[in-house]
Amino acid sequence: MTESTAPQSEHRTVLLRGGDVHSPADPFATAMVVERGHVAWVGSEGAADAFASGVDEVIDLEGALVTPAFTDSHVHTTSTGLALTGLDLSGARTLAEALERVRAFASDQADGAVILGHGWDAARWPEQRPPSRRELDEAAGGRALYLPRVDVHSAVVTTALLDLVPGVTGRTGYHPDGPLTGDAHHAVRAAAHGAVTPAQRARAQRAALAHAASLGIGTVHECAGPEISDEEDFTALLGLASEQPGPRVFGYWAEPVEDAKGARRIRELGAVGAAGDLFVDGSLGSHTALLHECYADAPHTGEGRLDAAAIAAHVTACTEAGLQAGFHAIGDAAVSAVVAGVRAAAETLGLARIRAARHRVEHAEMLTPETVAAFAELGLTASVQPAFDAAWGGPDGMYAQRLGAERAATLNPYAALLRAGVPLAFGSDSPVTPLDPWGTVRAAAHHRTPEHRVSVRAGFTAHTRGGWRAVGRDDGGVLVPGAPADYAVWRTGDLLVQAPDDRVARWSTDPRSGTPGLPDLSPGADLPVCLRTVVFGQNVYVRPNE
Repeated sequence: MTESTAPQSEHRTVLLRGGDVHSPADPFATAMVVERGHVAWVGSEGAADAFASGVDEVIDLEGALVTPAFTDSHVHTTSTGLALTGLDLSGARTLAEALERVRAFASDQADGAVILGHGWDAARWPEQRPPSRRELDEAAGGRALYLPRVDVHSAVVTTALLDLVPGVTGRTGYHPDGPLTGDAHHAVRAAAHGAVTPAQRARAQRAALAHAASLGIGTVHECAGPEISDEEDFTALLGLASEQPGPRVFGYWAEPVEDAKGARRIRELGAVGAAGDLFVDGSLGSHTALLHECYADAPHTGEGRLDAAAIAAHVTACTEAGLQAGFHAIGDAAVSAVVAGVRAAAETLGLARIRAARHRVEHAEMLTPETVAAFAELGLTASVQPAFDAAWGGPDGMYAQRLGAERAATLNPYAALLRAGVPLAFGSDSPVTPLDPWGTVRAAAHHRTPEHRVSVRAGFTAHTRGGWRAVGRDDGGVLVPGAPADYAVWRTGDLLVQAPDDRVARWSTDPRSGTPGLPDLSPGADLPVCLRTVVFGQNVYVRPNE
């Protein structure tokens, strides 16, 4: 891709031409004009000649594809950056390999430094168990070490870290030689993250945002809260994002709101909503998602955090204050509690007000036809992570281990949600699963349970426009005149219209239908390579040597 050498300026006018522009305004568009941070025009190559002499810069796309930039609707930015720059156990194939990685990493760290890691998953190891405290103490050389499970809902730690948390052995979720959950986990996480210096935190945040930009992500939804990070981390991230070129950051702060004063405090933090990981339950991998029936591999139903009454109170207070509310809910009992609570709020305030607020539910994995219908009725956005199914779905995956194959096959029913009219917003929950937007769309289109698959076009929309709609904005995530100029440029192969099966009418996959094509996301096909990411008309990433 070549471009003119016009100097960068905040309000330059740019013509991109000679490629493919993914736009509903013109399904055959090959050119686009950007002016004052917005899309000014999209159209054909011939019509682009009329603009060429009046712009500040002309970019020859050389056949590249231009799409709206992706929005990742669920990210933990600092943790993502710390995982990128710290101890990563996601690739460890055995318990022994994980311990060896801990040993090698710890040997390079200064004495007294708290070691942060991420990504272990004992369900993938032949040993089928997490490391013991004795094993971690030995591997870490007596250093303080915090290692959350891949889902970040439990963690194994060393004795040295426990010593930094007085009274931790009396907290719920403390296990003498097993992963910590609940309050005990939150306490050790706070101690570990509290040891991160402001300079370390800023480096991690910059690393995460730069990585997102390199993948064509123009916006992230930061899902923070007092049980995940702290206010200083949250406000520092929002400040960093406002001061330097990079992806947009919409911040959610997961704290219950009881009245207008509480809602005002959420706004003063800079949050767009009291939502994100406001926990109704935990996770399936850690046996803390709240179920109606017992786990297949444990004699209990998980852990509930908020009941329907608390949910109703939060939704009511947020709606009255004009603030978006939302919850983390994975298990079927947790999702049922959300539905019951939001419906109770609707009975108090009226259904129209609840729907207009666009409250959201994160993850929403264990849905039934009844709760899917309720999401549609109540106007709830499902903020979901298709990579979860790719990682843990299928008859031999972690979901089947936890729930049995029959229940596991009901998880993440994206097609049913779309058929019911439930708005979808795709994300990664990074660092739980990696930032990987095209891989996420592929995971939704090739869901391990065939009846839950959606078309590539529907998945792409959920990962672009869906993320904007999830924050209450209908003007972004699409390349049409007047929209924010948030876009990415891709090197890719032929463009196709891809449907999951013959349930989608064949005419829609015919080029003559005028449906814009997208890259081939078949399993094994090479994913597009990001050449450039632009946010509000400004370059935030340019691939080296392009």
